[in-house]
Amino acid sequence: MKGKLEKIVKILAKEGKTISTMESCTGGAIANAITNVSGASNVLNFSAVTYSNDFKIKMGVSADVIDKYTVYSKETAREMARAISAFASSDYGIGVTGKLGKRDPHNKFGDDNQVFVCIYDSGKYVDFNLFVDRDDRRDDKLEVLEVVVNKLLEYLEK
Repeated sequence: MKGKLEKIVKILAKEGKTISTMESCTGGAIANAITNVSGASNVLNFSAVTYSNDFKIKMGVSADVIDKYTVYSKETAREMARAISAFASSDYGIGVTGKLGKRDPHNKFGDDNQVFVCIYDSGKYVDFNLFVDRDDRRDDKLEVLEVVVNKLLEYLEK
């Protein structure tokens, strides 16, 4: 995965583009992985870990979207990606929301182990979701990270 992350940073730097992330269930794993690459400071503008609905909303996610579709939805991931891109003045935004094996007493809707991801690019949305069901949350996060890195690199190489 290190080589793919290096390619992502290289592509973004070459194009003079920036990226930001708003992550929930991944706890900043994507931003962390990017910052492990030399030159990341030139392309990663900002990252936020927003576990609570309140902080998603404070960062620009529409409360109406969360109320209508739930926090665990494609629509919320889209809002997260768009909001972080706008907040950080980044060319790309990544939003991640979902449940990793634990019931959420504050958000009773949504399937356990389903994760929603969106890559935002100036009005375009690349949506995908996945189910993770490892024995360890760290392994779930790594699986999500790997899928996001693959999808982002695929998108950037178009």
